[in-house]
Amino acid sequence: MSECDQSLVLPNDEHNQQLVANVHPGNWVNPEPAGRYNIVVIGAGTAGLITAVIAASLGAKVALIEKHLMGGDCLNVGCVPSKGMIRAARAWADLRNAAEFGLHVPAGVKYDFGAVMARMRKLRARISKNDSAHRYAKLGVDVYIGSGRFTSSDVIQVDGSAGNRTLTFAKAAICTGARAAAPPTPGLKEAGYLTNETVFSLTELPARIGVIGAGPIGCELAQSFARFGSQVYLVEAEHGIMPNEDRDAADIVEQQMLRDGVKLLCCGKGLKVQKTELGKRMTVDSHGREFDVMVDEILVGVGRAPNVEGIGLDAVGVEYDKSGVKVNDRLQTTNPSIYAAGDICSRYKFTHAADAMAQIVIQNALFPHPLGLAYASVESLTMPWCTFTEPEIAHVGMYEKDAKAKGIEIETYTYKLDEVDRAILDGEDEGFAKIHIRKDTDKIVGATIVASHAGDMISEFSVLMKAGAGAKTLAATIHPYPTQAEVNKKVVNLWRKAHFSQRTKDILVKLFAWMRRG
Repeated sequence: MSECDQSLVLPNDEHNQQLVANVHPGNWVNPEPAGRYNIVVIGAGTAGLITAVIAASLGAKVALIEKHLMGGDCLNVGCVPSKGMIRAARAWADLRNAAEFGLHVPAGVKYDFGAVMARMRKLRARISKNDSAHRYAKLGVDVYIGSGRFTSSDVIQVDGSAGNRTLTFAKAAICTGARAAAPPTPGLKEAGYLTNETVFSLTELPARIGVIGAGPIGCELAQSFARFGSQVYLVEAEHGIMPNEDRDAADIVEQQMLRDGVKLLCCGKGLKVQKTELGKRMTVDSHGREFDVMVDEILVGVGRAPNVEGIGLDAVGVEYDKSGVKVNDRLQTTNPSIYAAGDICSRYKFTHAADAMAQIVIQNALFPHPLGLAYASVESLTMPWCTFTEPEIAHVGMYEKDAKAKGIEIETYTYKLDEVDRAILDGEDEGFAKIHIRKDTDKIVGATIVASHAGDMISEFSVLMKAGAGAKTLAATIHPYPTQAEVNKKVVNLWRKAHFSQRTKDILVKLFAWMRRG
């Protein structure tokens, strides 16, 4: 394995050894190519894995190439380890707040950060079986461990310790993803810093940590570290946190993070870093006030760089830029035989987005679409997302600003969780559901939920939007009581009530009066 691989799987304990045995087995021998492949996939993150396994299940001859760790960012340095850490931080926060529920926790109860991270590594290793080289080989995929690069119009060369191979293909898919990138902050490189690719290798809690960037990654981890007891300084260039989110939603999360002990330095300007004997010094101007703080670690949570280097894109006429590989709405690159999916070409840097795009690649790359026959389009995707802070923020469709930019007239309705019985009983009543409905219709064009389980609750709106159903369908849908998901129906009922006209009510009053006389 490369030096980069080793840095992703520290410490070298039994859990990480199991992880590596699954997703980058040291004794792996690359198979001999079996003629021309229907499709060769470079990159075994979510997009690559889904592309390969679906193609193989349909009977196609498939090759999958990965030079680092199968499972990509999601399994190894993203969704999986972060949610393991977040869950443990929430458990500790619940324990500290137990008195609110009439529970008395003895003084002196402690947490073990090393055990928290060991639990994460254990569960990550367990989950890694699903993405393992051996599993994919059993499913009919020829798995190649090594670096893949295009050398001609239908050839990919694989170089690696598992054996060099030359693969020919009819179609290919670029699924090499993206990596963490750091801003050009003076002194940052010299002082050293963590990213999502290295932070999960920690075994000791930093007493003081600076987090650069208050986007989803920065906020999720800043809150978790603060809950464990780190002094967290969260630096954001814009105002508040999650500047791209619904402002009302982000404000609720921001207040919770402040209660958890995060020190927010937003509207940050002139950030500089200096390595000293006492730690890493961060200086920044926030709202006209200069802050000079000392931290033990710095976590960078901004910036992604597409992995376009070293795969021979120029040799096959695939255009790319700093944002990644250029594709059309069917995910076809400038070379008609080569497609791309996932973070390498998408503005949606989500695992579920990569999954959905992989399925589009399968439909368009492996099946002919004669003139006039519809093809799968990335523009047709209804894309939800969630930031896993507490509370969570989940969204699908348009924000108000998006509708305004497109000249779409909407009606917006908000229902707060402090009027939902289950949220009150759970002590989780800070939040809301907000929907945007196209004027003069019942069509929902966007929704935002702020709640402890917003990521689970947003799917109801995603289904309605994808199916072309609207508020009337949701209003007529029975929701079990008591659940926090009742807020979805309650917010739609606001729309229904608003459209119950006075004229209709007057007619009904006269009708009921007539019925009484009869």
